[in-house]
Amino acid sequence: MGGGTAGAIAAIQSARAQARTLVVEKSGTLGGTITLGGVNFPGLFHAWGRQIIAGIGWELVSQSAALSGQSLPDFSNYYRPHWMLQIPVNRTLFSALAHTKAHASGADLLFHSMPAAVEWDEARQRWNLQICCKEGLMSITAKVIIDATGDANAVRMAGFPLRKNSALQPGTLMLQCSGYDPATLHYPLIQQAWNDALKTGEVRPGDVGGKEMSVEHFLHTYGKNCIHITGIDASTSKGKSEAELKAREAVLRIYRFFHQQPGLEQFSIEDSATECGIRESCVIEGEADVTIQDYQSGRLWKDAVCHSYYPIDIHREDGNGVDVRPLAEGVVPSIPLRAMIPKGSTRLIVAGRCISGDKGASSAYRVQASCMAMGQAAGAIAALSVALDRDIRDIPRANLVRLLQHHGAIVPGEPLSACP
Repeated sequence: MGGGTAGAIAAIQSARAQARTLVVEKSGTLGGTITLGGVNFPGLFHAWGRQIIAGIGWELVSQSAALSGQSLPDFSNYYRPHWMLQIPVNRTLFSALAHTKAHASGADLLFHSMPAAVEWDEARQRWNLQICCKEGLMSITAKVIIDATGDANAVRMAGFPLRKNSALQPGTLMLQCSGYDPATLHYPLIQQAWNDALKTGEVRPGDVGGKEMSVEHFLHTYGKNCIHITGIDASTSKGKSEAELKAREAVLRIYRFFHQQPGLEQFSIEDSATECGIRESCVIEGEADVTIQDYQSGRLWKDAVCHSYYPIDIHREDGNGVDVRPLAEGVVPSIPLRAMIPKGSTRLIVAGRCISGDKGASSAYRVQASCMAMGQAAGAIAALSVALDRDIRDIPRANLVRLLQHHGAIVPGEPLSACP
């Protein structure tokens, strides 16, 4: 369920492991935040000069970069800001590669579709699902569900509890502006005009990133990762629709304002993401909970399935700044399998930002490389569950490690092995 950053990798892994795999994706492309959200600089795959996430996600990202002629960062120079170690990729090429790799793996792709109902059949030990397609409802059965929707949609429909913070981080609509030379602009003059426009309501603080941001920052970055859409709950269609509307209203305000400023007469919005990017919605109640203390200490869980590496990165709910807390040198966190399993569930596993964790930890493991690693682990576990006819909890760790390593993944705490 979901063919985004985690789901696409999960599908490729499960299909490569010979499991019959169906991807149900609401949009027309794989890749999620990379392709639809315009956050086409995934990371982080390296920590402290060494690679800690590899496998299918790395395969896709590195091949996309090579195909477009994009050189990789110098990962040995890890003292630089974390964003300089992310890998820019061409969204179109990444999407094309993801599609072809998924198809080549044997996975079936069902786009423009969403889950409508999810129910466990205890007698037959399988899931009965209703999928909402363009032509109506379609009934399917599955031995295992991987919920990679980002918002735990399948988990919610199956009746398992979710958890939500009272204040949610803002969303962002990625832009690419053009039509001006940042070096020639009179920033104090434009900033004063912006301040005056704020007073009249012509523009709003989140339009350029909140009070701690400036029009100079917005213009120097050509609008990249600046718009902050606050006060949204994107876990529902209604909430996500509100986010999309607010984002487009901000785009119009930005365009109208800058187009009137000296030196910006040719200001243009060259591109924008298809969807508003969402940092936080809800998480599952898992069998284990990843806390900020677990993450910052680099806890090695006994059932760790992958690494995660990123600073604590909490965007304040009012859009005014970011609480960034880099990890201590040498610390590399891990993600436990139990955080991916909803309490009380059977043959249901979650991959991506909505695994079980607190606000601080999830602000870090929500990023793309970590979600890709979780996706690959989920795909491997699902395939083994079917092959061995066992619940997810009963998969021997040795089998999981061998399968993941055979497909290039790095498993925390385990020696490298090439055995299939």
